[in-house]
Amino acid sequence: MIHWNVSPEIFSFGFIHIRWYGLLFSGSFLVGLYIMSKIFRNENKSEEDLNDLVWYMIIGTVVGARLGHCLFYNPSYYLSHPLEILMVWKGGLASHGAAIGILTAIYFYSKKKKDQPYLWVLDRVVITVAIGGAMIRIGNLFNSEIIGKPTGGNWGFIFERAHVANPMIPRHPTQIYEAVAYFITFIVLYSIYKKHNGKLDEGYLSGLLMVMVFVFRFFVEFFKEVQEPFEVGMPLDMGQILSIPIIIVGIYLIIRSKKLHKKHEATNK
Repeated sequence: MIHWNVSPEIFSFGFIHIRWYGLLFSGSFLVGLYIMSKIFRNENKSEEDLNDLVWYMIIGTVVGARLGHCLFYNPSYYLSHPLEILMVWKGGLASHGAAIGILTAIYFYSKKKKDQPYLWVLDRVVITVAIGGAMIRIGNLFNSEIIGKPTGGNWGFIFERAHVANPMIPRHPTQIYEAVAYFITFIVLYSIYKKHNGKLDEGYLSGLLMVMVFVFRFFVEFFKEVQEPFEVGMPLDMGQILSIPIIIVGIYLIIRSKKLHKKHEATNK
């Protein structure tokens, strides 16, 4: 068994506290910026456009993730205490909310950039979303949060700092499971993009990410402890319920892109 007792804080100086989660969360945007800068240069898009997209992404991710946590997992409390929605430093970000925030932010960005259709932008952004998701899950590991259910396997983690009744029980390190899955998704998406030099039918990479990430997310939820008390006893938890429509949209986008590909092939003959 692995005893996990790592402090979530790297160091503090007065009122300044540097935490692993914050470092990895902000680092995910820097990694995403690096990847997107290569993509934009490859496709002759301007640096100004990239800077605009980064700000849309930051705002969409943070606002969406926060609102998702507040409204999906504990709406009655946050609607009764609306000012606490703004207190991001207290914790509470939801990946499904981040997904909605990103989709919304890209919509507004693409409306301003007539040469960059919605799905064109999304197909490139999802590459960075995959690697960013992996980094954020490692941040969750350092926070000893989103932990798994008890396991008898010798790979189990004893999360000594976890806020559970008995933290000394070995549990599934579900944060690592997800981080590995998201990193593999990143490798697959980026490899496909480079192989075709970006010349893919719109929606294919977006659909592939939605299916790969959220199908895995659906099944890994069976190994997680519930995030909120209201989920106890539910046949599917909130994470699984929210994953289903995203998977359906992903399948639709893949099928749509395949049909477009066949149509383009028939036209070019």
